[in-house]
Amino acid sequence: MPTDDRPRIGVLLPTREQAITGDTGMPALLDFAREVELLGFDSVWTGDSLVARPRLDPLVVLAAVGTATTRVTVGTAAMTPALRHPVLGASMLASLDHACGGRLTLGLGSGFPIPETEDEFDLVGASFAGRAGRLDEIVDLWRTAWHGRDPQAPADFTGRHWSATGLDRLSPPYRPGGPPLWLASSDTPRVLRRVARRYDGWLPFLPSAQSYAAARETIVRLCVEAGRPADAVTPGLYATLTVDDDRDRAHAELERYVQRYYGRSLETMSQIQAYGWGSARECADWLVGYLRAGARHIVIRIGSLDPRPQLEQIGEVLLPAVRAAALTTTTA
Repeated sequence: MPTDDRPRIGVLLPTREQAITGDTGMPALLDFAREVELLGFDSVWTGDSLVARPRLDPLVVLAAVGTATTRVTVGTAAMTPALRHPVLGASMLASLDHACGGRLTLGLGSGFPIPETEDEFDLVGASFAGRAGRLDEIVDLWRTAWHGRDPQAPADFTGRHWSATGLDRLSPPYRPGGPPLWLASSDTPRVLRRVARRYDGWLPFLPSAQSYAAARETIVRLCVEAGRPADAVTPGLYATLTVDDDRDRAHAELERYVQRYYGRSLETMSQIQAYGWGSARECADWLVGYLRAGARHIVIRIGSLDPRPQLEQIGEVLLPAVRAAALTTTTA
């Protein structure tokens, strides 16, 4: 398999899990991130929420993680840009790109359509209506800011929702043009058009490999139609796993986790999100189905309020199994 096409596998930091259990602490998160890197994973990620699903701020967490690790990609899965003023966000993310030494990737979301998210938007004075268009506009403003030192690039931005001048005076990111921007989203036709036209990656949590494959093929076609390379968009996946050799016990733990995390049943959430459970081998086989459907960077959320014990087994058993299966699939 070509080096640049090998599947990447990452792990979500348990910032939300810490908040649920009341054990919030940065040292534990940094130890977790170091272990993720030591076990050979490719990336480490963290989520974003103020009050809908509270946790430590992702930009502060990743700044610390960026200095505590040396190799892994660090990313948001996913950040909600509307919760911060876009000019301030552009500056903070440029600084974070420096803290991570250019290892930053940003998964971005417009806000999950539930009442708790609407409350969160209200708290910061952001409009929940039209949030997808606002996200796209914030992305355009960020990219304008991050190209601001280019003498051929505009220093000002005028959009429907935001206007800004003098963006060339902001400190530039570590990498010219800034970090890759992925859209954390579903597979509706409108979303796939947005991904193909504007974003560097796609981070869905689709519940089946079949639906993933169909959406991935659509993105490739739409990229070409938009005049972009067929592989312009990195196909990611956000998947939740609970690993236990006793499949029934794994399912029960995942059910408890989802209930605490979302206040909804696993049956309800599994209609819209990707969930796997069972032994590490069973979970690896499930993930390989997505790799065969085109996924190339999988973000694993461990479905447990105490994810540390499962991390080692996922790293030592699931990770090599997925990579080996992906290699066989690609070279067959």
